Amino acid sequence: MKWDWKAVLGIVISALLIWWVLSDVDIAEVWSEVRHAHWGYLIAAVAVATSGFLVRALRWKLLLHPLKADTGLSNRFAAVNIGFAANNLLPARVGEFARAWSISKLEPVPVTGALGSLVVERFLDAVAVFSLLAIAVLHPSFPVAATVAGRPIGSFFLVLVAGLGVLLAAILVLLLLPRLFLRIARLFSRLLPDRAAVLLMEGLESFLAGLVALRHPRLLIGALLWSFGFWAWNAVSFWLAFLAFGIDQGYVTALFVQGIIALGVAVPSAPGFFGTFHAAAVVGLAEVYGVGESRTLAFAFGYHLGGFIPVTAMGLWYAGRMGLSMRELGHAEEAVEAEAGDTT
Repeated sequence: MKWDWKAVLGIVISALLIWWVLSDVDIAEVWSEVRHAHWGYLIAAVAVATSGFLVRALRWKLLLHPLKADTGLSNRFAAVNIGFAANNLLPARVGEFARAWSISKLEPVPVTGALGSLVVERFLDAVAVFSLLAIAVLHPSFPVAATVAGRPIGSFFLVLVAGLGVLLAAILVLLLLPRLFLRIARLFSRLLPDRAAVLLMEGLESFLAGLVALRHPRLLIGALLWSFGFWAWNAVSFWLAFLAFGIDQGYVTALFVQGIIALGVAVPSAPGFFGTFHAAAVVGLAEVYGVGESRTLAFAFGYHLGGFIPVTAMGLWYAGRMGLSMRELGHAEEAVEAEAGDTT
């Protein structure tokens, strides 16, 4: 497995954030909140969150359609679980590569196209998550006077909206002028070391291959609707987890906290998003909505660990059925690069 500077940075960030969230709370009080959780609601929350991986597998069919129209649901579901298990257990976010590599072994799908479909999936996720986050912020129940790090929450939201606008504009340019974009990228790559240039061009070509789905209105609209459906459903798991830990907040708050945590886990971290998930929960629930930190951390640790176990177990089981070891999954990025190189 790949222990490069990105993996080390992620571990350092996770350690610092875990220290931050625990530095000013009574750990015994957090444990007491966990012990007194309503386990029925927590199990329901984990069940809803885990069912979301099936929704991801269903949506993935649309994104893979330009590469192969009839990929099997069981194969897509297996690859989804393998990818998330790899992210939970291995450094440097290797899960996306493990997922693309796995589906290429289960279906006659080019690995570069599969990887590109996942980039598009992340883009659609960003559109859905930030749109639902906007709904939460604009809802009358949102605490408009809330501040984070001494700044009004609205100022952070404006930055997010601007960032999403830039992302949408960039995707539009890529859709309309892909060849021009690649020519410019090749000129730029000449300034880079050979390996960096190769990785840049392979990544861009994989991304553009995945964008094929966005050029088909039916596939694009279908995948976007699935994305909104997935994140709206996933927010139900957050709301159920609120009930499990006695947090008196509704579904709109769940949409907001889900969006903040989605932003948090995008930061480099140790395997499993430890630290980033919990710090984002503190920002979303404790700082914005004023929920007590002990109760917030009980929710964060309970919900995170509850969701961590099922997908990791399923991913390991599917990997075992395919004869894949953790060592092989750890080298998925190199395997994807090698297979991409063979096809160029």
